[in-house]
Amino acid sequence: MTLKTFDLTGRRALVTGSGSGIGLAYAEGLAGAGAEVVLNGRDKGKLDAAEKALKAKGFKVATSAFDVTDPAAVNAGIDAIESERGPIDILVNNAGMTIRQKLEDFADADWRRVMATNIDSVFYVSKAVARHMLKRGYGKIINTCSVMSELGRPSIAPYTASKGAVKMMTKQMAVEWGARGIRSNGIAPGYFKTELTDALVKDPAFSAWVGTRTPLGRWGNVEELQGACVFLAAPASDYVTGHVLFVDGGLTASV
Repeated sequence: MTLKTFDLTGRRALVTGSGSGIGLAYAEGLAGAGAEVVLNGRDKGKLDAAEKALKAKGFKVATSAFDVTDPAAVNAGIDAIESERGPIDILVNNAGMTIRQKLEDFADADWRRVMATNIDSVFYVSKAVARHMLKRGYGKIINTCSVMSELGRPSIAPYTASKGAVKMMTKQMAVEWGARGIRSNGIAPGYFKTELTDALVKDPAFSAWVGTRTPLGRWGNVEELQGACVFLAAPASDYVTGHVLFVDGGLTASV
């Protein structure tokens, strides 16, 4: 094996939820390995800013703004990328959100909103992209799972439920599409510093808990997810499918 097995030159990747945070870090990692990256999200302004920042580093980047929770918009968006830019070789399903509330008080509408963003979108986008990948007999799908795909924590019931579902959807994709050339795997981040977790990072009590709970003793930096993403997107992982790679500082190894 050589480093060429991690080379993504000539490949095209679509990363959902990539205007900032973990999704943008994935996009930068893939672009740094040679891929052309298509950024996706609903906020065109954030996508344009992210595209500009990545292009300033010399990367091949484009944007495609559509709502991943709307199947009609997804189908139109994927078909447009395929016809106007070329084949999607790598799909990273990263769009996600959470709402915090006690389980017994959780509003039905909020439950539906989290599930639509975190798991419905994986179904819609993967199905739309896979239809093209299957015709070509090749593709890599990477789903953003979570340590909450395996663990529970008070106040985030729909998030844990949805991320457990993403883990099993990842395995189902591997079972159904593996023999037809698509590898499907997941990345399960632990606690990472992002715009969405900034308030928790700044909370001394919560950050102390993260440091105590995580064997490496700290929050993760989003750049530390890039290696896992490139590995699962590259030929180096061609015999890996149905796997969830935990990048969590050892959190799930500890009690």
